[in-house]
Amino acid sequence: MGFSLSNRLLACAGFVRPGARVADVGCDHGYLGIHLLKTGRATRVYASDVRPGPLDCARRNAVKYGIGPEMTFYLADGVRGLPRDFDTLICAGMGADTMISILEAAPWLRDNRYRLILQCQSKVPALRRYVSDQGFAILRETLAEDGKFIYPVMELAYDPGEALTEAQCWLSPALLDCGCPLLGVYTQRVLGNVRKTVRGLSAAGGPEYQSRARLLRELEDLLP
Repeated sequence: MGFSLSNRLLACAGFVRPGARVADVGCDHGYLGIHLLKTGRATRVYASDVRPGPLDCARRNAVKYGIGPEMTFYLADGVRGLPRDFDTLICAGMGADTMISILEAAPWLRDNRYRLILQCQSKVPALRRYVSDQGFAILRETLAEDGKFIYPVMELAYDPGEALTEAQCWLSPALLDCGCPLLGVYTQRVLGNVRKTVRGLSAAGGPEYQSRARLLRELEDLLP
């Protein structure tokens, strides 16, 4: 194909259902959309970015790799101004705050005809809390290693039900059931970070320490 996708983007692509119509929000260089069209995973891609530079780069790459009118480009903040006939939204390489703002501005995505594929760079528990509170169910999760970091990738659908617990926002049931070879390393990193926080708060005590200590116990109970 002439280029290679990062493990993060490959994991996102792996969650796309064949024949999907995809909105790639924050498309950057456009390689994910090009890959989806070239491999037949997607029949249509709406590529958007809030920055003109990356969007121009995506346009050039689409021409370079022989992509035709099935990939269209939008200078847009989130999904504002995009056609709504896509069925799969991909947001990759953003922090939780940015993803939450995109979803908050598009309440019409709370519809089970849409699938959301999210690869979050930071504050993943906050993102899981938000989507759970908004009625999204995590259908699948996996992990992708990029350099020294391991990132969760999740597929969501609107299906209001029982909200995630605090511990499940850190290690969701879908993640714990994913069978990914990286799971053991990732869970130990999560536990290690929470233990470090608990140790740092232990001398002062107080509500924050108690909250984090309780979270640590609940996380330990989730693991075999």
